[in-house]
Amino acid sequence: MAISYLKKATQTAEAGQTDVRAAVERMLAEIEAGGDDAVRRFARELDKWEGEIVVSPATIRAAATRVPDKLKADIRFAHDNIRRFAEAQRATITDCEIEILPGLTAGQRQIAVSAAGCYVPGGRYSHIASAIMTITTAKVAGVPSIAACSPPRSGEGIPAAILYAMDLCGADTILNLGGVQGVAAMANGLFGLPKADILVGPGNQYVAEAKRILYGQVGIDMFAGPTDSLVIADATADPELVAWDLVGQAEHGYNSPVWLVTSDRALADRVMELVPGLIDELPALNAENARAAWADFAEVIHCDTAEEMARVADRYAPEHLHVQATDLDWWLRRLRAYGSLFLGEETTVAFGDKCSGPNHVLPTSGAGRYTGGLSVHKFMKTVTWQRATRDASRQLAIATARISRLEGMEGHARTADVRLAKFFPGEVFDLSPTDDVA
Repeated sequence: MAISYLKKATQTAEAGQTDVRAAVERMLAEIEAGGDDAVRRFARELDKWEGEIVVSPATIRAAATRVPDKLKADIRFAHDNIRRFAEAQRATITDCEIEILPGLTAGQRQIAVSAAGCYVPGGRYSHIASAIMTITTAKVAGVPSIAACSPPRSGEGIPAAILYAMDLCGADTILNLGGVQGVAAMANGLFGLPKADILVGPGNQYVAEAKRILYGQVGIDMFAGPTDSLVIADATADPELVAWDLVGQAEHGYNSPVWLVTSDRALADRVMELVPGLIDELPALNAENARAAWADFAEVIHCDTAEEMARVADRYAPEHLHVQATDLDWWLRRLRAYGSLFLGEETTVAFGDKCSGPNHVLPTSGAGRYTGGLSVHKFMKTVTWQRATRDASRQLAIATARISRLEGMEGHARTADVRLAKFFPGEVFDLSPTDDVA
């Protein structure tokens, strides 16, 4: 058995990112000190925006009239699919209770966070789908206050289709803000918002860094880097479909890694032959991004067996993992590390990116080893409760007193002692943590 690289990346996604931490820290400090005024200043300087920050109902209604009916239907289609999947997820999260011992009952409750901030990218591309993924999922989770922001375009504000989607999905407040200032406004509860309990949504390196710094003050969905995708393909795969699937994901950005893992050398060679020409077919900006990503970050890996391919995929833990190979059920059972899995040539990653149902806000940079993507779970807290009768408290208090004293925590022990004295007057209890020595 052998694993060989037919194409090796010359850079890593991490190395391709500019260090922006100092700039983001400065902006966050200025916004914390200056509040709404500081945010307005950054909006003027960075987005060339001097219009309304909180989008008015009239603006939302006007935007809806500018969205073609066909596009509205597509947005509603995507929203329905994403909502239905989120509702199915929500149904798997339940309250429960159990009588652990006679008289001691414990349980859990599922409680949605009180306020969520959803970031919707709007720079290079208009990410309508990100509005649907984040806001819809928060709504299904039962979050009572949902804010959303997206970068305004000079003289226009948030593009009409994004604004329509935000409103359709249930955003309570929409802000004409992008970048660090948008994230900070939601985190700090500016412009009349409640402070966000969690910030979610993809964004550029400045947005990602702002979320990283703010984590702890607020919750976040995940630490995110550039998007990445891996295709597993065997001899049955269609080289043209594989090549387009790689190119389609590479257009995200110059530092968006795409990887092909295959057991068929002929397929690998054909894909590498096809990719440059397919990139040339894209519009100029898309082609520029895809060409750089393919040249610097893409890899093609040849393996002898399916098991080897699975091990490579698990090691990379890609954001998107697409299998175009036989025995899809085996791959579903075997693969363990990914953000979202796409099975078969009929199921391209772009379906998940836009409209099929499962969330497209996913772990990147190998984080699929330890976490999944955005879901209703991210907007909810699993909290616990317990209740004991006096009879049950006898055993609990004795054990608590002994363990506490063994740990040196006398105050904890006394909270148990006083209950034994009150509930069971006249009884004598052995509360020493060690056996008596004769």
